[in-house]
Amino acid sequence: MKMSEGESDTCLELALEGEKLCKSGKCRDGVAFFEAALQSGTDDFRTLSAIYSQLGNAYFYLGDYVRAMQYHKHDLTLARTMGDRLGEAKASGNLGNTLKVIGKFEEAVICCRRHLEICREHKDRVGEGRALYNLGNVYHAKGKHMGRLGHQDPGEFPQEVKSHFEKAVEYYEKNMVLMVEIQDRAAQGRACGNLGNVHYLLGDFAKAIYYHLERLKIAREFTDRSAERRAHSNLGNANIFLGEFEKAAEHYKQTLLLAQELGDRAVEAQACYSLGNTYTLLKDYPTAVDYHLRHLKIAQELYDKVGEGRACWSLGNAHNAMGNSEKAYEYATRHLEIAKETGDRMGQATAQVNLSELAKNLGIPDGQPAKKDVDLSPKATRRKSMEHMEMIKMTPDSKSKDQEGGDDPANQSGNKSDLLDDEEDFFDFISRFQSKRMDDQRCSLAEPLDADKNHKSAKMNGVPAKQKEELIGGQPSRLNEQRAPWSVLPGLTRAKQPEILQRLSVASTDKDSLPDDTFFEQLMKMQGTRIEDQRSSLPGEETVSAPTIPDEDFFSLICRIQGGRIDDQRASLPGGGAWPDQPQVNGHSKTSDI
Repeated sequence: MKMSEGESDTCLELALEGEKLCKSGKCRDGVAFFEAALQSGTDDFRTLSAIYSQLGNAYFYLGDYVRAMQYHKHDLTLARTMGDRLGEAKASGNLGNTLKVIGKFEEAVICCRRHLEICREHKDRVGEGRALYNLGNVYHAKGKHMGRLGHQDPGEFPQEVKSHFEKAVEYYEKNMVLMVEIQDRAAQGRACGNLGNVHYLLGDFAKAIYYHLERLKIAREFTDRSAERRAHSNLGNANIFLGEFEKAAEHYKQTLLLAQELGDRAVEAQACYSLGNTYTLLKDYPTAVDYHLRHLKIAQELYDKVGEGRACWSLGNAHNAMGNSEKAYEYATRHLEIAKETGDRMGQATAQVNLSELAKNLGIPDGQPAKKDVDLSPKATRRKSMEHMEMIKMTPDSKSKDQEGGDDPANQSGNKSDLLDDEEDFFDFISRFQSKRMDDQRCSLAEPLDADKNHKSAKMNGVPAKQKEELIGGQPSRLNEQRAPWSVLPGLTRAKQPEILQRLSVASTDKDSLPDDTFFEQLMKMQGTRIEDQRSSLPGEETVSAPTIPDEDFFSLICRIQGGRIDDQRASLPGGGAWPDQPQVNGHSKTSDI
């Protein structure tokens, strides 16, 4: 039965309204219209492909990555059946981005490379640039993910992690060359920002500053305030690591002004936090206190308990440096309370160390909390607290434990996506072998053992022949009813379903399209990781939201300052060196993706 023209028009109208809503930022409302369009149905493959793509992008924006991947897979399948190579490239790129976000880096590389191959094949320069940029993103994200596990400082990552960053630089540079050729300034700005971020992680801070200055210049050309704000923040971070604290403070002040202009309270708090830490490094403690108080106020407004605890820790250190031990003791006590409240074990340990030192200074006899109350297990996540870095600096045992914990065998496997170069390998990887995993989860219909046969026959002996026949005959139909329809694309009219099934059947029975043994070997390795992904996390590994704290920061510098202050309070041996005015730069700082 052919679809009426009115029904087809309804589907298209609903889809166009959904697109309009998504473009205006109302993605949730847009999704409702797209879903309604699918309910209405269409027999136009290109309309359906556009709906799948838009729905996938909308769900991606809303953070529902499972549904985003589902619709991008539908789009990919439809593009293949239509023989739409550029549509396949687009769907592959979207699928690669989604896989990257959920941490499936190997599969993301495969999709992004497929995107790149097809765009080059069709001389699509814009598409090629996007594919190169996406590949850089995947390697960049994979390196950052692996780097977080060991808590290393920029420039101090293991070679395996550095190799991913170097691969990201390679793709970003190729993207940059292409964007210069086609004179796309906005894309050049994005490439500069990411090149600055990767060089920062590789420890080449001078090169990072060069690219972030270029990013800032292009952002100003487009009056892109958000990009300007990110560029200033990243320039502040890189200058910190070069020991240029005054320059860093100027960039953070610009970050603060732009955050206020944009009305972003969380980023405003982050800028105040960075300025407080910078002025601590400059030993301008009264100014540091002012900024940390501003950070504390916003953290309380936004109910950010982790940020509030961090502000109390910073304020305690600054007051102690100014000789106000009583005020420092108050803030350290509050820090301990918040650390216990948020379950931050390392925060508790740090607060107790600080309280112990302050209690001695104040002559409080029982000021030191009992050590048995604190669990020093290294289960606390990095986002929960960065105070554990102080313990790493102060206690060699903790440092060695942290280094041992950083060697995650799950990340030792190299990138083997080079094995999937054939065109049909990619399609089989995405679609045909997905059904194989579903079959594996069904119970076996193999013949039972003879003993079982006899046992069941004995049970059935008392059943009348007609009833026995009904029971046996009814089983297959009930099983079939419980199975989902194979390869049915939502929104496609029934009249078109046989055509899709026939095309897919032809693709799956083509002997030339079958992948070789290396493909199966790689696929099995990647499927093994999915079992781990389905397991629940151990207690204490959940990330606590901390919107007013940068993801990473130059915390270890503050720890060095604090350690120096404690040393200054001790009697010096003859010939002992004083704490330098500008310590050796080594620690964490936030890098924002552009």
